Amino acid sequence: MRLRLGLPSKGRLMDQCFDWFKARGLALGRSGQAREYAAAAPGEAELDVVLMAAAEVPRELAAGRLHLGVTGTDLVRETLPDWAETVGEWARLGFGQADLVIAVPQAWIDVDTLDDLDAAAAAFRRVHGHRLRIATKYHRLVRDFLREAGVADYQLVDSQGATEAAVRNRAAEAVADITTTGETLRANHLKVLSDGLVLRSEATLFLARTAPWPEAARAARARLAQRLGLAQPDG
Repeated sequence: MRLRLGLPSKGRLMDQCFDWFKARGLALGRSGQAREYAAAAPGEAELDVVLMAAAEVPRELAAGRLHLGVTGTDLVRETLPDWAETVGEWARLGFGQADLVIAVPQAWIDVDTLDDLDAAAAAFRRVHGHRLRIATKYHRLVRDFLREAGVADYQLVDSQGATEAAVRNRAAEAVADITTTGETLRANHLKVLSDGLVLRSEATLFLARTAPWPEAARAARARLAQRLGLAQPDG
């Protein structure tokens, strides 16, 4: 049985995926025209490689249309409500690292922690008559994080553009965004709360628990694990 592996379809993340597999003896590359979302795995008769947007990989894994897929842990945990029951982390790949963080204006000198944010949100509502807005693309992760921290009197507003510019553009009072170095946040006069780390994300090889895993597929997975030098995954 052939296994279906989903990989990011473009950019640095795709190149890093190809490099990771090549370093372990499995050379992957695009097949067909440059704009075709197809890839080849020469010498791997048991593996079909599919290229797609990294944000689509969690959905395809959850639907069982992929056996394996590489994407960020942030995308899996944001997209799939019961992600641990739907997919399993097989291997963290050592690239694509980024932090999902809560950031507020640097001018808020008295706001450094989540407790401070909670107090500021309550004061903001008393003064302005509406809740403090936090712009983000990661509604589930941020909502769960803030609920566990006891932060109230805020509302999440959707950001599909440059989230770090939301405060400057007066679309929000704070942001929850992915960052690697923090430079873009600082350039937009924002600071990360000292305890505002929501999630450390990394490119990860996931397996779909909902995909068909007959004995032939498990055997193919075992052979792939041996070739890549990975431990056998659970499930």
